[in-house]
Amino acid sequence: MGIPMNYVALDIETTGLNPRYDKIIEIGAVRVRDGKAEDTFSSFVNPAKSLPTRIIELTGIQDADVCKAPYIDEVLDAFLTFAGDDVLLGHNLIFDYSFVKKAAVNCKKSYERTGIDTLKIAKCFLGDLESRSLGFLCEYFQIALDAHRALNDAIAAHTLYQILAQKYGNVETKPFQPRQLVYNVRKENPITPKQLELLLKLIVQYHLQREGYLLSPVVNVTEDTIDLQKLSKNEASRLIDKLLSNFRRSYPLR
Repeated sequence: MGIPMNYVALDIETTGLNPRYDKIIEIGAVRVRDGKAEDTFSSFVNPAKSLPTRIIELTGIQDADVCKAPYIDEVLDAFLTFAGDDVLLGHNLIFDYSFVKKAAVNCKKSYERTGIDTLKIAKCFLGDLESRSLGFLCEYFQIALDAHRALNDAIAAHTLYQILAQKYGNVETKPFQPRQLVYNVRKENPITPKQLELLLKLIVQYHLQREGYLLSPVVNVTEDTIDLQKLSKNEASRLIDKLLSNFRRSYPLR
């Protein structure tokens, strides 16, 4: 069985590590044909909340970069069109796939793909290295990398795969074969009109700051600016609970 040379290398940047609670802020991808990069895809994504300081420091992405970017439904449509039915490739690919699948399910889209994980390939052939992170392997193989930006990381994963295929593809082909990607996720329902009404009432009752539907950071509740209209039903419930827990003694709900 030959080593796949047609695929889409994928990488994303997010507000955190948990696809249940965190959001995509950037998608980057490279379409590869016969082992050569043919086209690229890159877009910021508006996460409907301000970015955590640690993410700004890690990626260099600023609130100004994402606040006017399209929301995930629009970016996802563009990415899915770009990627088509191609095999996906990435470094620790299940991380990227889990976020994209979560977004797809929330947008009422089916998203089942096969993929090639360069991290798993590296573990097969480079077990003696002190690390198999993308950054370490790029330094080891002298691959140029501006880390923690989606398109740059996707290009680096593609380049790494080609090097690994050249060095180890004649030793064993099985680690290079696409495998079904598995991540189980349930669709999140959007905030209900009653929840939005209650949140707006609490904001007035507790003298909190907002601009339109954008809630400013609230001490002991959220460090982020939040777009109330983009909350899921569960996120809205958690926010309501936090507000009530922190303020109802001082400001009884009328």
